[in-house]
Amino acid sequence: MKLKTIDDLKIGQQAEYSKMISREDVIQFAELTGDMNPLHLDEEYAAGTMFGKPLVHGAMLSGLISAVLGMKLPGPGALYASQELKYLKPVFIGDTVTAFVEVKEILKDNNRVIFRTGCTNQSRELVAEGISLLLPSKQQ
Repeated sequence: MKLKTIDDLKIGQQAEYSKMISREDVIQFAELTGDMNPLHLDEEYAAGTMFGKPLVHGAMLSGLISAVLGMKLPGPGALYASQELKYLKPVFIGDTVTAFVEVKEILKDNNRVIFRTGCTNQSRELVAEGISLLLPSKQQ
């Protein structure tokens, strides 16, 4: 796999990654992070909330965006410097989430790239949006 440097990137370039979020994914994420909030894991508890059923952890969406940035655009070797993300709609177990990134600004002098980032659900509704700052690999 060819590493992408800042010279390989163009404004408007896009990439995405889709995943159906299973109950097992949510359980594994909770165990990995220690976030055992019953809003994510307890169907009875979640039924009594405004959502009516368990939610996927918002940080899982950040992880899917990280997968696109780290594996596709700009890809391996890039350093993830910052992420700002707003959660717009709930994501539920069984939803298919598509994380996307788009090159918005290239700062060649600093080897920095600003990406528009976000996630949609299977209905193509925007469930999260934000921006990321990355340092692409300097190696070819």
